[in-house]
Amino acid sequence: MLRVFIADDEAPARLRLRALLSDIEAEMPNRVVGEAANGQEALDRLAALPAEDRADVALVDIRMPGMDGVELAARLAELPQPPVLVFCTAYDQYAVRAFELQAVDYLMKPVRAHRLLDALRRVPERRLQPAETGRTQLSCSERGRILLLPVADILYLRAELKYVTARTAAREYLLEEALAALEQEFARRFVRIHRNCLVARDAVVGFEHVRDGAEGHWAVVLRGLDERLPVSRRQWAQVRAEFADIRGTERG
Repeated sequence: MLRVFIADDEAPARLRLRALLSDIEAEMPNRVVGEAANGQEALDRLAALPAEDRADVALVDIRMPGMDGVELAARLAELPQPPVLVFCTAYDQYAVRAFELQAVDYLMKPVRAHRLLDALRRVPERRLQPAETGRTQLSCSERGRILLLPVADILYLRAELKYVTARTAAREYLLEEALAALEQEFARRFVRIHRNCLVARDAVVGFEHVRDGAEGHWAVVLRGLDERLPVSRRQWAQVRAEFADIRGTERG
């Protein structure tokens, strides 16, 4: 039984979330343990809940009077056992900040039952995970939706014009983030192979030497992709040292 707390300054929005929670109860048993109309009220009411009613997840609006949802999330993160956060909002511009605060999902209003169910299904697993620092997901806007992209699924990041393409085994996503900032933030996960490309260290399975001129060039072989990513001559020495235990092959 998932214990849910709702924080939204609009009573109709709180009623809608209650109705949606009732609609999905057969698939995700839940009960609402409290409500609040702003961040400060939410903090006070969450703190006053008895142990048996401690919230597992908080459905939080962004724009609320006084303390808004982002500040509430930051305050909750300071607690020893904070509820998992799911933002429910009409504004998409806060998505990046929301995931910096370790929100498990970012639902755009009007919230749909299947999206709420998807979000709540991830709550038990998140509560079992040790606390992490930094983002574990990136967000991108696509056809009016905010999509969540786990950093662990990304095979490479490549700068293209004003966007960065994030490639997973399944597809590509466009991110409105700077490649240099991503390199700094996720330095332990990604390594630069070209001025416009970072690859995930654990996705590299080998290298190929491509003969396309007098000297040719080396390319990275990634797990699950037929695509080969060129390594710049400037970066090759560093990349070779980074993956000294991986042998390369040649192709004409």
